[in-house]
Amino acid sequence: MFQNVSKSIEACAAHYGEDSKAMRKYLLNGERLALELNNRGPIIFEQDGSLSKDILEAYNKYGFYIFTGVIEDKELEEIKQDLEQMKKRFPVSPGAQNTIDGSPALGADCSALTLVWSKPLGDPLGGTELANGRHQVKLFEPQAADGAPEFIPFILLGSLQFSETCLRMYGHPKLLKIAEEINGEDFAPFNETLFIKEPGVGAAVSWHQDGATHWDSPDFDSGIHGFNFMAQVYGSTAVNGVWVLPGSHIHGKIDIAKLVEESGSERLIGTVPIICDPGDVVICNRQILHGSFANTGFEPRITINMGFHRRSSVLNVKGAGTHSEVQIFNEEIIDKRSEVIGYGIDARRQHFPGETPYEYKPFVKKGLTFKWDEDAREAIHDYNKLDLSI
Repeated sequence: MFQNVSKSIEACAAHYGEDSKAMRKYLLNGERLALELNNRGPIIFEQDGSLSKDILEAYNKYGFYIFTGVIEDKELEEIKQDLEQMKKRFPVSPGAQNTIDGSPALGADCSALTLVWSKPLGDPLGGTELANGRHQVKLFEPQAADGAPEFIPFILLGSLQFSETCLRMYGHPKLLKIAEEINGEDFAPFNETLFIKEPGVGAAVSWHQDGATHWDSPDFDSGIHGFNFMAQVYGSTAVNGVWVLPGSHIHGKIDIAKLVEESGSERLIGTVPIICDPGDVVICNRQILHGSFANTGFEPRITINMGFHRRSSVLNVKGAGTHSEVQIFNEEIIDKRSEVIGYGIDARRQHFPGETPYEYKPFVKKGLTFKWDEDAREAIHDYNKLDLSI
């Protein structure tokens, strides 16, 4: 069922020098513990259309759940081909306006931030004040092989404007129904990104929690900062995947530096990797402690991230400024940012005519319809300037 990554585990451990045995043990033990958790299986709805109570219980307990086999083989192959073509449009280097062949680069005409770069196997966010300083510690940065590029792309923001296959995933009726079940029928979008972890060069993302604005709210609970869907294009392993501390979404803001000190290293006690096959989709609470190590293995990981909020968490709230400019998210901004949901639903309807499209209740109540066409492509240009970042 899952990839044999023993060679990647050995390669990863070898980068850690005197800590190689400890890293190998950590990877293998984490993999074993992850597969023992009861939080994996197909999407199941009850007879009344609600999400399976067992799934909700496991998600609320652990802070993440792995939905298996969500993306069928044909769609997965379309996504892979689309993303490979998209990567050819990346700038030749950070800040460049052209691709390697001189063509206009992806995102060159955008005013919002799109492509984030790192040195190979680096941790560009760890220990910095970026993203409100949530990446409190810097992870070990292994030495990349001779001949590795000076910089590598590892996060693409506003991804739906660049990839129609990702836009169609965004309109997936079962995933949107889950968003409704978790965050209410008037759920709001958060942001959409691609995480790119190419083998041998993919950057690390230091331990962090995503939430920023509501830690001290009198209404604080385990779901107030929303969640992300993480669709796996090539799968996810202990070496290239996201690691989480199960149940940590419940306990509020965590002193990560103290946790590292108590664990004796960045290999945090109790953490497990999210192990997935290609086509699996993870739902991950944004408050859970999570991170990923540099991809020193041999398997690529590209994760299609799609986040959603409760409307009550963003309406008339001052944003965190992490993914968009600091602003008050009024009804007008939320409605405008939500339009991409309509375009995603229609793009999917056109491509999969035999599938029953999802109905987004705020659109239904207002009698709104959206058509995915050339005008719509123009309409979502720079749409991520309104990311509802909390």
